[in-house]
Amino acid sequence: MNTVEKIIKDGSLTYEQKVIALAREAENSLKVLKISDKCEKLRQSGVICDLFEGNAPYRPRYIVPDYEKFMREGSAFLELDPPKDIWEATNSLLILYKHVPSITTMPVYIGNIDYLLEPFINDEEEAYKAIKLFLKHIDRTITDSFCHGNIGPKATKAGRLILKAERELQDAIPNITLKYSKSTPRDFAKDAVRTALSTAKPSFANDEIFRKDFNGDYAIASCYNGLYIGGGSYTLVRMNLKALAESANSIDDFFNDKLPSAMKEMAGYIDERIKYVVEESGFFENSFLIKEGLIYRDRFTAMFGMFGLAECVNTLLKADKLEERFGHCDKADKLGVKVIKAMDEFVKNHKNKYCQITNGSFLLHAQVGISDDINVSPGCRIPIGEEIELWDHLKNAALFHKYFPSGIGDIFPFEKNSNNNLDYILDIINGAFKEGMRYFSLYSSDSDVIRITGYLVKRSEIEKLDRGEAAIQDTVALGLGAVKNGHVLQRKVR
Repeated sequence: MNTVEKIIKDGSLTYEQKVIALAREAENSLKVLKISDKCEKLRQSGVICDLFEGNAPYRPRYIVPDYEKFMREGSAFLELDPPKDIWEATNSLLILYKHVPSITTMPVYIGNIDYLLEPFINDEEEAYKAIKLFLKHIDRTITDSFCHGNIGPKATKAGRLILKAERELQDAIPNITLKYSKSTPRDFAKDAVRTALSTAKPSFANDEIFRKDFNGDYAIASCYNGLYIGGGSYTLVRMNLKALAESANSIDDFFNDKLPSAMKEMAGYIDERIKYVVEESGFFENSFLIKEGLIYRDRFTAMFGMFGLAECVNTLLKADKLEERFGHCDKADKLGVKVIKAMDEFVKNHKNKYCQITNGSFLLHAQVGISDDINVSPGCRIPIGEEIELWDHLKNAALFHKYFPSGIGDIFPFEKNSNNNLDYILDIINGAFKEGMRYFSLYSSDSDVIRITGYLVKRSEIEKLDRGEAAIQDTVALGLGAVKNGHVLQRKVR
């Protein structure tokens, strides 16, 4: 059978998943991008990976609408007036979500949902029913756990109701981040910790760091990607630092030849993808999101991703003993910082005319990995199975977080009885943020909803798919691959 027929006959895919897979197959039948021979060689060897974006980008990878404007003004295209009560508010948002594309075909950002709904909270009992149905609708219809909502930093009635509903629903979608600032009330933050232990969300974003990097308000979208509201990211291409290090003859060869050359080729590839989506696809001329001012082309940037730093460092140092490896050795950690500094300098100096919002530069991004990654760690993380004591782990992570405005994070499962001491965990988060971490994720060792790399999946759904049964969320397949290839269920429990 050819690929199309295999998709049609795949019993583990839902109808919706088949339609998306068939559309992707059609797009990949085209060759419209001008890719250098050197870049193509790096792509074929796995050093450069475009994360299945497709051969003819006809929409930006990540779109971050200005939902606040939508709530104030409604939409002429969708024939929606500004909402007047909680039912109209949730209904209007759900309608708009169906029309916000992304690389997954579904929205990767659904707004600062507590702030969007707070003006419509009158009767809390009625509002809770509406919010719970709203969240359930998202889980059952936006069947991709890269869908991401934000709450905070201020405590709101809507925010508390969202946290309560998530604990009761136990759904994987949407992913949620609490924008956590020094002004966030402690009781609200503790409620967020309680919810995260139960259902792996919300994660905590260091609000002060993100606001500084984005000159004010920002959105956390997809896994943990910091982006500008009213814009987004044209593309995300990532570099496999492990594979690149394996091609180098020495540390000097890596820094003087292999890394600069690969970064130049990857930047050119990103430039080509941006050029096509802006100049050829017609997206920015035709989308009602542009015409109604919900997004603006000049608020888009691009993400220069990387992963496998730990394995890169260990390869360059030929570090076989644990005490010589990344996370365990000062020499290894310093070499890791040197790699990221070199990437940071390159990314800031490379310019693209369509990335005005970030001064013509791309944003460095610590990519979380995909199900096909074997023996290579997400972003700058210490490999699973080699984790160090928690406080040292946090300090190691903090060495790198400042370089990644568009996203980096670490994940910490906690022992199931940690729910009895929420202050303990919140103090850990506060200490991590003082050290310079920008993003912190947690869940309980016995929760059904778990964080895979940056997205959420239910263990029970993974088990169902592993038996050959269809799962409603397409990201369950990614989770199953990560469990088998990335050993995510073997993370050190704190």
